[in-house]
Amino acid sequence: MDTLSLILDDMHFDGVVFASTCNTAPWAWSLATPGLASFHMITSGQAWLMRDDAEPVLIQTGDLVVLPAGTPHRIQDKPQSLATADDLLPMMTQFELAPSARGGGGQACHLISGHARFDKVMAAPLVAALPPLMHVRGLGEAPPLWLAIGLQFLAQEVAAPRPAQQAIINRLGDILFMECIRDHVESLPAGSGNWLAALKDRALSSALAQMHRDPRRAWTVPELAQHACLSRSAFADRFTQALGEPPLTYLTRHRMRLAARHLMSSGLPVARIADQVGYASEAAFSQAFKRAYGVSPSSWRHQQTQSAQVASNGPLAGDASPDEVRTPVSGLVRAMA
Repeated sequence: MDTLSLILDDMHFDGVVFASTCNTAPWAWSLATPGLASFHMITSGQAWLMRDDAEPVLIQTGDLVVLPAGTPHRIQDKPQSLATADDLLPMMTQFELAPSARGGGGQACHLISGHARFDKVMAAPLVAALPPLMHVRGLGEAPPLWLAIGLQFLAQEVAAPRPAQQAIINRLGDILFMECIRDHVESLPAGSGNWLAALKDRALSSALAQMHRDPRRAWTVPELAQHACLSRSAFADRFTQALGEPPLTYLTRHRMRLAARHLMSSGLPVARIADQVGYASEAAFSQAFKRAYGVSPSSWRHQQTQSAQVASNGPLAGDASPDEVRTPVSGLVRAMA
């Protein structure tokens, strides 16, 4: 399995939550899904994407826009729309396939909007490395074939109820998001300063794959350098320059994210989790975890349980997976700092 596949696999994609709308001007929607990628696809017509402190973005028929971090935004008929924005998120949790009609009867725009569901802890480094907005255009000289096929398939799938419809839409949404990420990675120039560019470096990608494939192993820099077919010093320098941190620091951060996922989603004892992420003793693991998240593993697990109880009464109740609703922003910031 290639390195990007391993990274995406770690994220535990669990489908999409979506809403199909038929809008007539004036109209406006607002959407915010912090930490979970949101998207919009225009099947006909056009719309404008509005974000605070950013220029308006025109979205046309066949276009896909993805906001990897779920940044709050509005999508509407024109930049100076007269409509008051309604919240799209409650509509997405209803799994209604029939398009919802909104607007004042003017020019029409058919829109499919949604957000992906995945493990926010494991996805944090990838989301942070992606641009705030990814715009894939369906028109022009060379629109990507995957987008044209995917948009056509999705529009057909939401047109009328059919057996296994939600499962198919879930998988298709995941695929479209992954295709968008893959296109972005392939477009990154070498030496761009973005750690995703390391995935195009055969030597670094090989070492990264080893760490993601077997994080429990007590890797050493010489061993990783051997997989990269580089000398120890050349590998360490190249890795640090590309990813902004030494190899074993990267490995530790990855292990801590894995540990956080286990703490949130399982009842395993802390000692068992320590062993699963490569620590010979619970004490050494607890010290490393506290450096990353500011509290001990047991305290952090307790905090997440309380957060989950609060979140169960929020707009995602009943539809979000545990990994979606239990991730504290402060913990992620500490883990990535």
